[in-house]
Amino acid sequence: MASDVYFTNLRTGFNNSLLDKLRRVKEKAGFNTIDFTNHYVAIKMHFGEPGNLAFLRPNWAKVVADEVKKRGGKPFLTDCNTLYVGGRKNALDHMDTAMENGFSPLSTGCQIIIADGLKGTDDIEVPVDGKYVHEAKIGRAIMDADIFISLSHFKGHEATGFGGALKNIGMGSGSRRGKMEMHAAGKPNVIPEKCISCHRCEKICAHGAPTFTSGKCVIDHDKCVGCGRCIGICPKDAIVEGTSNSNDILNCRMMEYAKAVLQDRPSFHISIAVDISPNCDCHGENDAPIVPNIGIFASFDPVALDQAAADAVNKMPVNPGTMLSDAEHTHHDHFSDVHPDTNWKQGLEYAESIGLGTREYNLIEVK
Repeated sequence: MASDVYFTNLRTGFNNSLLDKLRRVKEKAGFNTIDFTNHYVAIKMHFGEPGNLAFLRPNWAKVVADEVKKRGGKPFLTDCNTLYVGGRKNALDHMDTAMENGFSPLSTGCQIIIADGLKGTDDIEVPVDGKYVHEAKIGRAIMDADIFISLSHFKGHEATGFGGALKNIGMGSGSRRGKMEMHAAGKPNVIPEKCISCHRCEKICAHGAPTFTSGKCVIDHDKCVGCGRCIGICPKDAIVEGTSNSNDILNCRMMEYAKAVLQDRPSFHISIAVDISPNCDCHGENDAPIVPNIGIFASFDPVALDQAAADAVNKMPVNPGTMLSDAEHTHHDHFSDVHPDTNWKQGLEYAESIGLGTREYNLIEVK
């Protein structure tokens, strides 16, 4: 049975802002039917990395937080710490990054809590009957919340094809050891003849796994946690996945983590498809958007939401002078053309198979 996904485009009038349109689309989608009274509400989003400008502005979060408070709820913005070197690897750096990127109680209308604590060790083992995961390691503050809302920037991703609601929920809610578990399927290797010894992989690795022998990189698999950041940063594609199906297994584990987060409590999901960069917001930079801005999607079903947003991106023309326009167009979809080693459809198929939602949807446009 198809799920309803509500959508509004980015056209506005003099008395009709984009924030007004966000309020309207989530109301039409049923946001206001949730009983928020005296309930703690986790609003899961990404605060961006220093240097990245594609992440969602805090103004979007304030609309959601204000509506929760209006209905008697206690909202907080949240995310978990990262595995890699950057601005969000512990709670202090994470909070500094959030504030540098404009997130504060004044701009968002609520507090920010880093869900897995100071060092990324404050998590809860959540039982999940998965093929790959039996106990998901989820940030404690996320699991302590009564209601879960995902507010996602829809964009491309170098390992999963795209990053939308399900990635925001699954990967984003995993603690540091949870992220290690999701990434553990494949540890990368180096093609020596492609390596130019630029040392970018060495600088981005938080675990000291890349070393250099005779001017060529070698990955120490005993130190590597499989996060894949070195793959994304290599300018010559010299670092490759260790196994042919590692991205598929990553997708499956991520979906099982999302199931652990969402099971047994109310949830609601919003994705905003603007500044659709080819890579994750975890990068300290963002490449040019691969397609034009699209709009705002909202649904109770995160699978249908991701499917609808992906379909909308694939219907858009290619922006010239971008990573997508430079790609060889052989896959008949934008995400696979940008990152040929990814398979976003497999992730959604697996999510559907474990009961997270359906890929069938009714797209309902809200003016």
